[in-house]
Amino acid sequence: MKIIVNIILLVFLGTSVGQAQTLDDYFKIAAQNNPGLQSKYKEFEAALQKVDQVSTLPDPSFSFGYFISPVETRVGPQRARFSLTQMFPWFGTLRAQGDAAALMAEAKYQSFLDARNKLYYQVAAAYYPLYELNQWKKIEKENIDILQSYKTISNSKFKNGTGTMVDVLRVDIMLKDATTNLSILDQKEKPLITTFNKLLDRSENDPVVVSDSLLAESLADDFRKDSLLTNNPVLNALDLRIKASVAQEQAAIKQGLPKLGIGLDYVMVGERTDMVLPDNGKDVLMPMVSVSIPIFRNKYKAAVKEAQLMQESYSLQKDEYANSLTSGYEMAWFEIRQQQELLQLYDQQIQESEQALNLLFTAYGNSGKEFEEVLRMQQQLLKYEKMKASAEVQYQVAVAKLNYLTAKSY
Repeated sequence: MKIIVNIILLVFLGTSVGQAQTLDDYFKIAAQNNPGLQSKYKEFEAALQKVDQVSTLPDPSFSFGYFISPVETRVGPQRARFSLTQMFPWFGTLRAQGDAAALMAEAKYQSFLDARNKLYYQVAAAYYPLYELNQWKKIEKENIDILQSYKTISNSKFKNGTGTMVDVLRVDIMLKDATTNLSILDQKEKPLITTFNKLLDRSENDPVVVSDSLLAESLADDFRKDSLLTNNPVLNALDLRIKASVAQEQAAIKQGLPKLGIGLDYVMVGERTDMVLPDNGKDVLMPMVSVSIPIFRNKYKAAVKEAQLMQESYSLQKDEYANSLTSGYEMAWFEIRQQQELLQLYDQQIQESEQALNLLFTAYGNSGKEFEEVLRMQQQLLKYEKMKASAEVQYQVAVAKLNYLTAKSY
C-alpha cells in the first residue's frame, strides 16, 4: 500500500515539476513585492535627499525700499534702494553637515539590508511549516490506507472465527481518529498559505509549490561564526551612525563660529534741479560685508554635547546588539545540533518500528492474536514519522535563523 501511495505521489509531482519554484525564487518575489521592505528602501531614498538640503548655501536675501520722503544727498534725492545679501557659514560647515547626512543615509541602507535579511528568514519560517503539513497529510493518508487494510483483514478473521469483534472496533476507532486528524490538517493549510503569500504581497489563494523533500546537510562546527560580527547590517548601521554623529559634532562646532556675509546695495538717486554738480543724479552702488556674532553659546554647546551623547548611545547599542547576536547564534546552533541528533534517532526508531511491525503482523496473520500490539506499533511508527518531519522543519528554520544572524548573502 505504501509503495502504491508513493507512486501516486511521484506521478502528481511529475505533473508540477515544470512550474516548481524554489525557496530562493520566493525570496526574490518577496524582495520585489513586500511593502514593508519597499518602505525601508524609500526611507533610504528619502535620507539621500537630506544631503543636498544641508550641504547647500542658504538662500540669498533680497530687499527693496522706497523712500516716501526722498532723502536729500549732495548728488540728489534718494528714491529707492535694492539690497542683495548672501551669508556664508564658516569654512567646512557645509561639508561636515553633508558628511553627516550622507553617513545617516548609508546607515538607512544598512537597515534596509537587515530588513531584507529578516524578510528572507520570515519567508523561510513560513515556507517550511507548509512542508511539514504536506508530510503529515501524506503520512496520515498512508495510515488511513493501512488501517483500512487492517480493517478488511480483521473483518475477515472475525467472520472466519480466528479473530474477535474487538479487533474490528479498535481499527474503527483509530480510523475515526486518523480521518479527523487529516481533516484538521486540511483546514490548517489555508492560514499557512495565506501567511506565506502575504509576506510576498500576493493573493492569499495563490498556489505555493513546496519541495517534497528536505536535505539536512551536515554543518561544520562554528558554521559561519566568523562572519557573525564582521558584516552584520545592524552593526554596520550603528558604526555609520557613530561616524555621522562625529560629523554632526564637527558641524555643531563650526556653526558656533562667525558667519560671513557679502552684499550689494543699489540706490536710485534723482537729479538736483537747483544746481549743476558732477555726478548729479548718479545712482549709488555700495558693496557690503557683514559678520554674525555668535554670542549666545548655549545652543552651540548643547548641539555639540548632543552629538557626543549620541556617539556614546550608538556605541552602547552596538555592544548590546553584538551580545544579542552571540547569544542568538549559540541558541540557533544548539537547535541545529539538537535536530540533527533527533533526526538520526527518528531514522533508527522508524527502521526498528517497521521491523517490529512486520514481525507482529506476520504473527497476527498466523495466529489471529496480538492485534492490539499491531495497532499500537502502527501508531508508534506514525508518531516517529511525524516527529521526523517536524525535526526536518525545525532544523531548516534554525539554519535560516543562523543565516539571518550571520547576514548570509543570497
